[in-house]
Amino acid sequence: MNSKQRKTLGAIFRDPVSPSIDWSDVENLLIAIGCRLLEGNGSRVRFEKDGLVAFFHRPHPDKEAKRYQIKDARLFLSQLGIEP
Repeated sequence: MNSKQRKTLGAIFRDPVSPSIDWSDVENLLIAIGCRLLEGNGSRVRFEKDGLVAFFHRPHPDKEAKRYQIKDARLFLSQLGIEP
């Protein structure tokens, strides 16, 4: 994990949830920790690692992740044992 990904990880776990985290940064972090990205229909994506699966819809037309998406990513990372 590089410094930008560590910074994104810290932002995901910060309260209150930031509305200005780019979704691409969240995707890059999940891929960096070893998650497999599977594209679905439309904006749907799925991340898999160690038997755990998380489903997301890419935000559009905005590039920033919605707050609920950050909370879901936080939960997924916690389940994987990854915290800042």
